[in-house]
Amino acid sequence: MCSYCGCRTNTVIARYSAEHDEIINAMGVLRRAASAGDRDGAGVAARDLAVLLDPHTASEERSLFAELRRDAEFTAHVDGLCAEHRGIDAALARVVEGDLAAAGMLEDILRRHIDKEENGLFPAAVIALDGPAWERVVSAA
Repeated sequence: MCSYCGCRTNTVIARYSAEHDEIINAMGVLRRAASAGDRDGAGVAARDLAVLLDPHTASEERSLFAELRRDAEFTAHVDGLCAEHRGIDAALARVVEGDLAAAGMLEDILRRHIDKEENGLFPAAVIALDGPAWERVVSAA
């Protein structure tokens, strides 16, 4: 995760980054269960991961992403990240349904997605958004 630009001093970014850490840790539990061929364990881990992901992505989309989407410079990138959220959900659903092979794909998609947010979108948002915009983000988060 990012630690070089100082964007984590922003309370919303700090929260989302901490949630990313929890999500990656939960993904590790899922990966280990899937690698061991443990369908039951992978199913439980996948549902635990969903409990973390669902509120996280909903909050990002209704707050930070919605605010950034107001700027044409960010619209396409934000739309792409939202589409990735749907892809993550679909891959996770496959694992919940017992497709252990999908766990590797899920982890790859998830890590690339988080990297885009941590090392691209979050630092850019801290620079691009002003005080009133951050107030709207915080109130929607």
